[in-house]
Amino acid sequence: MAKMTTMAAAVRILQSEGVQYIFGIPGAGILPFYRALKDLGTIKHMVTRHEESAVHMADGYARAIGKVGVCAATSGPGASNFVTGLYTAQVDSIPILAITGQNVRAQLDREAFQAVNIAEIVKSVTKKSYCVKDAAMVPWVFREAFRIMREGRPGPVLIDLPLDVQKEEIEYDPETDTQLPVFSAPPNQKQVKKAVDMLLAAEKPVMLLGGGVIVADACKEFVALAESLQIPVVTSYMGKSGIPWNHPLMAGHVGIQCNTRSGNQVFLDSTLVLAVGARFNDRHTGDVKVYKGNRKFIHVDVDPGQLGKNIMPDLGICADAKLTLRALLDEVKRRNVKPPPVKLDIAQIRSRMERKTNYDNIPIKPQRVFKEINEFFDEETVFVTCIGLNQIWSGQLQKVSKPRHYLDCGGAGPLGWDMPAAIGAKIARPQKLVVDVVGDFGFQFCMDALPVAVMYKVPFVIVVLNNGYLGLIRQAEKYSFDMDFEVQIWYDSLRAIQADQVPKAVAAGARRSVTVDRTAEAAENEGIGFDFVKFAEACGAMGERVSDPKEMKGAFQRAVDSGMPYVVDIVMERDTDCSMGVSIDAIREFE
Repeated sequence: MAKMTTMAAAVRILQSEGVQYIFGIPGAGILPFYRALKDLGTIKHMVTRHEESAVHMADGYARAIGKVGVCAATSGPGASNFVTGLYTAQVDSIPILAITGQNVRAQLDREAFQAVNIAEIVKSVTKKSYCVKDAAMVPWVFREAFRIMREGRPGPVLIDLPLDVQKEEIEYDPETDTQLPVFSAPPNQKQVKKAVDMLLAAEKPVMLLGGGVIVADACKEFVALAESLQIPVVTSYMGKSGIPWNHPLMAGHVGIQCNTRSGNQVFLDSTLVLAVGARFNDRHTGDVKVYKGNRKFIHVDVDPGQLGKNIMPDLGICADAKLTLRALLDEVKRRNVKPPPVKLDIAQIRSRMERKTNYDNIPIKPQRVFKEINEFFDEETVFVTCIGLNQIWSGQLQKVSKPRHYLDCGGAGPLGWDMPAAIGAKIARPQKLVVDVVGDFGFQFCMDALPVAVMYKVPFVIVVLNNGYLGLIRQAEKYSFDMDFEVQIWYDSLRAIQADQVPKAVAAGARRSVTVDRTAEAAENEGIGFDFVKFAEACGAMGERVSDPKEMKGAFQRAVDSGMPYVVDIVMERDTDCSMGVSIDAIREFE
């Protein structure tokens, strides 16, 4: 046994648990932790410009490689700025350890400076939260946190550390302290046999790949089971990338927003659904009566709270996804089941129902952007995207072939998540090209992350879909409220003012010279708003604006070749609507 501070013990535990990076901001309430981090010297740290970016970086890191992401912040507002990121991680099953400083124990519950009860605040958005008031408990709490984050349905944990607890000395032996065992729940064999019985008896079975399959690293087993029984596959949005987009059995995505027409159609034609690691959330199911129909459901999920929450299954299996899929495969092999004759040409259905992307319009149609993305970037590229029409078009149109190569925040949808998450993903997988597909409004939420990428020389590509709108809300206002109110973010906003009223100072500040006597149509197509390229340059990054569809591939190539954070600002048609609906059988299509 050796005598050391609690934080010296804590950082040794982090090291032994495999932590290589921490994203955060040092502050007065957590400096003993940072002192121990500096003394250990083996864990790298990236100082962010905002705590929300720090937790999103840890999130992107965790999603990219399936390991625990770690972030750190000081007490009070530093800690409370973690809440959105913890909520995002909780609903998407991402293991994140948030370490926060706290005022001394004597000042707790006294409204002292920066002494918010963060452990209580985050209870509903974490798997577990601690405020450690006994110094001797620090090693155990850190070890238990890693077990909790990894076991069952993964998720975030917060450890709040009062300043005096951080400074205390304890007896701790790092040579004998080890990781706690993590239990993986196996399936019940009777349920496995019944599931196979149901699959073999079904007239039109389909397999639904949810995000939990990716989280469990069970994509290989999932695809193998589908192939062994020749069952068509659909995915939820969170399951995108779990099976190659062009696999012969891959029908597409099911949903009322992030969907493919073929995915919804094949699902609607099914009589039995084997859903693995799916939450059946509202953007996936839409009208539950339509979604459920007369079909039967087998639902596999490691979280017992998911079984029956939104869809009551005919058979629920509460177990680890990978172990369950392996057991199903073993049962199929034990029965010597021969693959049935192929009833559907899934590839033909997928191709026939694919949405149009080959537009040559100027201003650029958003669908054309994804045609260029699909053609230019290869299957090794890691894509990151976030909430908005940019995300929905991405979900509908992007073609992804490998698990953990498409990272998205599906459950919480916090604007701005994608840029810091892309940085975290690039740190996790430095040999991969990382591309952030973001809307013009979302870019401005966590753009504080860009100078962090420049400072630490983290190259990635940011593709901005720029239509000068809060696009998703504009469309909702248009069809549900008959208005276009407070959703325009180009400064001239020519729907409200005339071209000859554009201030000369604003016009002179545009990326490309814009004269005040231009026509309203030309001005609206160009737009005068936030200059993403100048912002990138101000941060030390690079960028360019694109207004012709033929220029996109060249811009992408220059972005990749730069070896730097690079912004490609694509000025798009402003009013393009995105296909969506209230139920999966009533999607309103737009071109």
